[in-house]
Amino acid sequence: MNKDNKLGMGLGALLPTTNKTNNNEVQKINISQIIPNPSQPRKNFKENELNELASSIKNQGLIQPIIIRKIDDSLFQIVAGERRWRASQIAGLHEIECVVRDFQDSEVLEAALIENIQREDLNIIEEANTFRNLIELKKITNEKLAKIIGKSSSHVSNTLRLLDLDKKIQDLVINGKLSMGHARTLIGIPNAYEKAIEIIEKSLSVRQAEKITSQFKKNKKNTMKKDPNIADLEKELSDKIGLKTSIAFNESGSSGSLTLYYSDLNQLDEIMKRLKKK
Repeated sequence: MNKDNKLGMGLGALLPTTNKTNNNEVQKINISQIIPNPSQPRKNFKENELNELASSIKNQGLIQPIIIRKIDDSLFQIVAGERRWRASQIAGLHEIECVVRDFQDSEVLEAALIENIQREDLNIIEEANTFRNLIELKKITNEKLAKIIGKSSSHVSNTLRLLDLDKKIQDLVINGKLSMGHARTLIGIPNAYEKAIEIIEKSLSVRQAEKITSQFKKNKKNTMKKDPNIADLEKELSDKIGLKTSIAFNESGSSGSLTLYYSDLNQLDEIMKRLKKK
């Protein structure tokens, strides 16, 4: 089974099939009447790739129309195909072939994800942001999303963990200076950005990057053994409020943090309701 078919079977579950225009008629629309979608998962468009596509469009025309939705009588928004729209402008086209469909706001992000995942157009940070947005939008678990998009649960979880990194490190990944493997070694360590720069400047392999971050992780693991009294208190709190809890102290032991873990947005809503009660 090819990739498109495999994804199509599962991703169809993301998009409602009701109240949607099934008219696939291609029509030409002025490029100036079309605007990009601000929730488009893909933010990074490589100039050389756009120029190559523009050259192809000049010579062979647009092989596949873009998908748009109507905003008002004279304005349309891209649902899928922003890369082709950008390249068509570079190619000097005044009109572009489109299929107009009736998408609701909640469906636009999902449709863009389908196109980008099927074409492997997203960098890993864009993919992570899209995964998170879909999980929140559809109120589904990591495991459910993994099944829908035809990827492993570990891939979804590991990808989402990259969003814990500092924005500056995420930008290094987006720009291709750090691989996903390198970035994963930096999760949860202090001075992560400085380590990232060291990895880049020394052209370290992922295994070498793991070595320079492993000492902190080893120390962190050794300090994870909690006082039995704290463990008992965590269990008591968890049993009382029905949520997993974690109590952590700073180095001096004079202050710390209490963390509550929730498994889905419904559970988060319930926590917020409890906290807001007088």
